[in-house]
Amino acid sequence: MTREAMDGLTLDQIDPGMRAKRSHTVSHQDLRLYSSASGDLNPLHLPELDGDGDGKTEAICPAAYLAALVSGLIGTELPGPGSRETAWSIRLGEPVRMGETVTIELEAEEKDESVLTLKGRITGPSGMALDARVSVIPPRQARSFGRAEVSALLERRHDKFAALVAACEALDPVVTAVVCPYSDDALEGAVTAAKKGLITPILVGNRNKIAAAAKSTGCDIEGIEIVEAEGEEDAARTACRLVAEDKAGSVMKGHLHTETFLKAILSSSTGLKGERRVSHVFVLDTPGLDHLLLVTDAAVNIAPSLAAKRDIVQNAIDLARALGIGEPRAAILSAVETVNPALASTIDAAALSKMAERGQITGGLVDGPFALDNAVNLQAAKVKNISGEVAGRAQILVGPNIEAANMLAKELSFVGRAESAGVVLGTRVPVILTSRADSEFSRLVSCAVAALHRHWLKTGEPVEALKQG
Repeated sequence: MTREAMDGLTLDQIDPGMRAKRSHTVSHQDLRLYSSASGDLNPLHLPELDGDGDGKTEAICPAAYLAALVSGLIGTELPGPGSRETAWSIRLGEPVRMGETVTIELEAEEKDESVLTLKGRITGPSGMALDARVSVIPPRQARSFGRAEVSALLERRHDKFAALVAACEALDPVVTAVVCPYSDDALEGAVTAAKKGLITPILVGNRNKIAAAAKSTGCDIEGIEIVEAEGEEDAARTACRLVAEDKAGSVMKGHLHTETFLKAILSSSTGLKGERRVSHVFVLDTPGLDHLLLVTDAAVNIAPSLAAKRDIVQNAIDLARALGIGEPRAAILSAVETVNPALASTIDAAALSKMAERGQITGGLVDGPFALDNAVNLQAAKVKNISGEVAGRAQILVGPNIEAANMLAKELSFVGRAESAGVVLGTRVPVILTSRADSEFSRLVSCAVAALHRHWLKTGEPVEALKQG
């Protein structure tokens, strides 16, 4: 028989031949959580990485993960809650990969005075994936089972970024000048983005340093164009020149100082500046939030004027719309949520809100001033009697200055475990700006964000996969 109930069974209640069965589709999140919990960083098991160098991601389920699926069925159905496993024997079969659906089956084989022997089997699309025999001590008394909820901090980790990368499948790769790709992450990020079809890289910098990075990482750069440049400043200027000559449609920062990189981008002689004030946006996939969070300006404008803040807000709204957020909600941040003449940032926030009312900022909802808590948390906004469509539900956070915005974005990333992508806006082409400490995955998603923004600049619409219904 197949048990449907979710109550624990004692040994007396179990007869040989009793069965339990369920199906499970292996997700991106499953493998990420397993890797984080176990410390297994084998790239064969990680969804974003090519573990054997064949140009494809493997995302193979580890044997212990498959065994855990059997253990999950033991602990929830047969015998159920309170069961203790005492011995295992396992035989492995065909590999199971991310996205595939498996069937997990248990059958009670025999029992003695205290121990139940179960036969377990997992079957995937290619056949038997795991056979097991498990000795289990069932619970001494039957107990009802209530399925525990998994924390949202784990359950929703970075799925929003995965959707952005997937949405770029509809776009052609952007020829991208990658400046000083000397570190492992900088070069691997560019090469991985190329394999994903996001960019066609041109590597700009010292040829020997690029070759050394390729050797260190094992990256195959055969066939990728390299443009020689000596020193960081020369490399940054050379990348801008490639854009001016229509040989590149985007620029990406590698392993060099942000100040040096931005000096070339912002120079009037390179022709990259657009009509608006140039600004930077961190796009964050934050655990515990069901939407993307944009933080600006954390990298370019040190103490922006009201006019500059107007462009900073408009740039962020346009990017949010490019990422599929239909009418973005922008919160102008300060230390308090009331207008105080002694605190200049609250005056700017009130003015920006009025500018949006008058059509000087378009495409989104703008309100402020907000303290951070009542910008992102509905309960905090209600406690302080703050109403409006932005209160507690902001998708864009606008800092009063570069220090506040930078600390906020870095805290979310390194303390709050958010994954980040970084782009510079207000330029003639997308500029991918990440920190030298950012991961390969962060660089990959930054390329995706830049590609989606480029599509927006050309069409005024997000890609079809991101359009809200």
